[in-house]
Amino acid sequence: MRRIIVALTGASGAVYGIRALELLREVPDVETHLVLTKAARATIGYETDRSVADVRALADVVHSDGDLGAPISSGSFRTAGMLVAPCSVKTLSGIAASYDESLVVRAADVALKERRRLVLLFRETPLHAGHLRLMSEVTASGAIVMPPVPAFYAHPHSVADIVEHTTGRALDLLDVDTDAVARWTGERDGRAVVHRS
Repeated sequence: MRRIIVALTGASGAVYGIRALELLREVPDVETHLVLTKAARATIGYETDRSVADVRALADVVHSDGDLGAPISSGSFRTAGMLVAPCSVKTLSGIAASYDESLVVRAADVALKERRRLVLLFRETPLHAGHLRLMSEVTASGAIVMPPVPAFYAHPHSVADIVEHTTGRALDLLDVDTDAVARWTGERDGRAVVHRS
């Protein structure tokens, strides 16, 4: 059983974390550990038709963001990695500084120190030099910064298509294969050729 930590923070884009949880439920050998920040709980209400209880029900295990004694706060608790989707500037800053005042930041810090995958769907635009510096710092520590940029070669027809592809690609980075990704296979007669995995 692979354990994957999924954290949602208060940045816009709660749908990315929600869709990741839904996709991971379809993978038989994955156990999900969810952390929601206080701001994420508010954003879920602003941006989606889901309740916080609905989102919590998608995970196998739910941890309080204030519980710094949770299993995922220790390197001895083995996981396959962590996805922060969406990742706010505040969370990025905490991870870059190893400022472990919340479980989300502590679990991310643990992923880095244990050399496990940490994927951050950083949701901010436009960017100033401080944002770029923070992204560079977490990358130097081993994190993967993945702004949720649409892949238009997949010819999305809806926002849901864009979310699906981006979330699938984020899970690829954690070595979790889903059928959510329209994969590039080349070009034929001047048109993109993609297929579902």
